Amino acid sequence: MFCISKELAINEEINVKEVRVLSETGEQLGIMPTKEALNIANSKNLDLAMISPNAEPPVCKMMDYGKFKYEQARKEKEAKKKQKTINIKEVRLRPGIGDNDLKTKANQAVKFLQKGDKVKVELRFRGRELGHKDIGKEVMHKFIEMLNEFGEPGKPPKFEGNNMVAIIDPKK
Repeated sequence: MFCISKELAINEEINVKEVRVLSETGEQLGIMPTKEALNIANSKNLDLAMISPNAEPPVCKMMDYGKFKYEQARKEKEAKKKQKTINIKEVRLRPGIGDNDLKTKANQAVKFLQKGDKVKVELRFRGRELGHKDIGKEVMHKFIEMLNEFGEPGKPPKFEGNNMVAIIDPKK
């Protein structure tokens, strides 16, 4: 309907000569002096709220402002409940990792993926291991293959300094 900002100018806070007035149902009552619009709103036990201050002339709507604020707070609370925070869990590997250790790390990563978390796989190279990046790539691909049914990598693994990093997103 209307894009209403967080804080509206209401009743006596409206300091313009003329306003375009909308009734509580949304029908246009026309352009009238602010005092007259306030009198009409008061006679109906409603507030006059400026919903579009940048328009020419500004647009005001008659509404129960307390009820409006309450409903807006409820909507924000509902939206907050529906949000899901995504955590990134980290698993660290080394190029010379054994098969059983790799399976253990993969099982841990599977638990994270089943909870809905992303997994950051970091393969660290130290010293002479940097000369054998192909071994590290094999280990990384084998690890990603183990997690294939629970998640897929967002991007292919890439090098960041002495580390090879891949982020695996859970399957939906």
